[in-house]
Amino acid sequence: MKRKALFIINPVSGGKKKDGVPELVEKYLDPAIFEYDIEFTTGIFHAHDLARAAVGEYEIVVAVGGDGTVNEIASAIVGTDTVLGVIPFGSGNGLSRFLTIPMDAEGAIKTMNAGRTITIDAGKMNGQWFFNMAGMGFDAHISHVFANGSTKRGFVSYFKSSVQEISTYKSKNYHIEVDGVAYDREAFMLSMANSSQYGNNAHVSPTASVQDGLLDVCIIKPFPLWRFPEMGLRMFTKTANSSKYVEIIKGKHIVITRQQEGPIHLDGEPQVAGTHIDIEVVPNALHVIVGGTYKK
Repeated sequence: MKRKALFIINPVSGGKKKDGVPELVEKYLDPAIFEYDIEFTTGIFHAHDLARAAVGEYEIVVAVGGDGTVNEIASAIVGTDTVLGVIPFGSGNGLSRFLTIPMDAEGAIKTMNAGRTITIDAGKMNGQWFFNMAGMGFDAHISHVFANGSTKRGFVSYFKSSVQEISTYKSKNYHIEVDGVAYDREAFMLSMANSSQYGNNAHVSPTASVQDGLLDVCIIKPFPLWRFPEMGLRMFTKTANSSKYVEIIKGKHIVITRQQEGPIHLDGEPQVAGTHIDIEVVPNALHVIVGGTYKK
């Protein structure tokens, strides 16, 4: 019996055209294994609605887009037997890179043919799902800058925005409780890492695992502006955790109190939240197809 898959294509994610994806699926998806349908999204939450309706009808739902599209679709099928597939077309593709899914559509489709599936943890921030990374501070601020401007997506644009904004951004004070243990910290950035990286192979928490039942609370402390290039280089060389400006605390339940409301992000998608933020890990929450080189 063939596996039934639904491909959900977000035509605007990552600023990359996806008109040719249906042809690639037809060319590279093994017809002996799969029968499939394809849907293009037409607006916000459409991918979520399509994925939710697919539960019980399709064995696999494939997100064709970036981390935001993956979040929208995964949020709809989390906790079910439905399997997530990903064809990465975003600007960062953090979860896909961590799971060693090829960045080219042909390779990602062939990975689906292999069908290597694992079950991963997920996070919840104030009741909303995230699967790769959530946080507050400078990265959430930059996400808002992107969302409210006409800036093109992509690593170069993200880097330029970071350089422009970093000189005026002020670190914030946070009261953090991790599994009941309290920490008071001033932080430039505060990230809850399920996987190790934000995207584009920038690893904030190199030892993070999507299968350990824990989230990594990554506290990026205030650092001199002249050390910004070094901080970036450490992320790309997987040595961020050895910096004196980085503190990582692993835990299951995190409560954060801050002095005023402000930006947060869930898998790179910006929101505004209040002064009290509750985060928890949900172990073994999502079935996902991974790349052939992913190591458990």
